[in-house]
Amino acid sequence: MLEAFFHGFILALGLILPLGVQNVFVFNQGVLQRRFAHALPVIITASLCDTLLILVSVLGVSFVILGSYWIKMILIGAGCIFLIYMGWTTWNSKPSSEREVSANKFSLKKQVLFAASVSLLNPHAIMDTVGVIGTSSLRYQGEDKVIFAFACILVSWIWFLGLALIGRISGELDKSGKFLLILNKISALVMWGAAVYLLFTLISK
Repeated sequence: MLEAFFHGFILALGLILPLGVQNVFVFNQGVLQRRFAHALPVIITASLCDTLLILVSVLGVSFVILGSYWIKMILIGAGCIFLIYMGWTTWNSKPSSEREVSANKFSLKKQVLFAASVSLLNPHAIMDTVGVIGTSSLRYQGEDKVIFAFACILVSWIWFLGLALIGRISGELDKSGKFLLILNKISALVMWGAAVYLLFTLISK
């Protein structure tokens, strides 16, 4: 049981640590929102999406879904288009020292939509979840498999909470808004880089 827990925890931590679109967006919202509570919709949505992907992977459903060539192509194409749009939106956002103006650009509905999109329209992350977590879970059965999945899910919730909290602290230290301006540019470049990668994947298929 302990082996399954630590295996899942370390494995999920290794997958979630690298800088990616999802991490950048959660951190960015932590910086952007005036209060930590205002970033909770993004944190909860990203965590729930990861929970869904992990459960689907562990249950083996993802192997059936992603076995379809056209489903993969549609997923990659949609992800590419969304990342280009989101990168453009982030690049052109103007940080305000007052925060209200910038924060209002991300309403509750928009926060949830964007968080879900960067989580579920990211084929690279999905393939990592399916290929690594899904495959690794095959060595466990019954209670051990449940513990393995729980550990992976726990990492996502802790990680996104911590990431947004660090972002909020960074936002408090940056009263001028210069840090957020730089962060927006970096975030946009990461998103466009991910879009180019997806486009290359689509063409090479």
